[in-house]
Amino acid sequence: MMRYTLSLLAGFAVLGCVLAADTKGIALRWHGQSFFELTTSLGTRVVFDPHAIEEYGRKSVQADLVLISHLHNDHTQIDVIENATKAKIINGLVAKNRRVEWNLVDEKFRDVTIRTVGTYHDNSQGMERGKNAVFVLEADGMRIVFLGDLGHVLSDGQVKEIGSVDVLMIPVGGIYTLNGAEAKRVVQQLKPKKYIVPMHYGTKVYEDVLPVDEFIDEQKNVKRFAGNRLEVDPAFQPETPVIALLNWK
Repeated sequence: MMRYTLSLLAGFAVLGCVLAADTKGIALRWHGQSFFELTTSLGTRVVFDPHAIEEYGRKSVQADLVLISHLHNDHTQIDVIENATKAKIINGLVAKNRRVEWNLVDEKFRDVTIRTVGTYHDNSQGMERGKNAVFVLEADGMRIVFLGDLGHVLSDGQVKEIGSVDVLMIPVGGIYTLNGAEAKRVVQQLKPKKYIVPMHYGTKVYEDVLPVDEFIDEQKNVKRFAGNRLEVDPAFQPETPVIALLNWK
């Protein structure tokens, strides 16, 4: 009887490992503009560039880690983080000697590794809109890249610093950031393997920037989602990356 019980327990342990392996991956939610939530398979919650734009319903979320690419107020609204006093906040830019500089980060938080790469918010070396930080995350065996308010095609050095990409979150709405044509060039530079997630573009409820149309024009493998959630399996290997158009709701 004891031997049978031990065998049964061992079987459950193996099954548990299989189930854990099956659930490995990340979940990504979009709340409009550049506001995303990423949840790892171990439950770490990462929030990118939170906003409080009324048209998007002023979402309220919880986070363990908050990443802010630059200092414009539609990317820095910590008040929408319910547990902000307990979350770790990393600003991609910091004030030093009366100047705003890149905060060059390379660290690990729980099961997530975070790096920053310095870029600009415009195509004039920051003379118009200042600096911008790209966040490069590694979690669940994948590399997730959040470009923030990138405003220019990347240099060879920046492409090398960013490295390989599985999931790319890229602004495409122009006016303040990359437009659709420029975003296509950046995609060609970075060659994401699994998903391209457009952000910072105009929607039916928010028209301060251009719609996604120019970016997806003549593109292959475009998928429109009814909801705002994207689940990314490390085993997913499409022939061409999926352009995931998430609903902000």
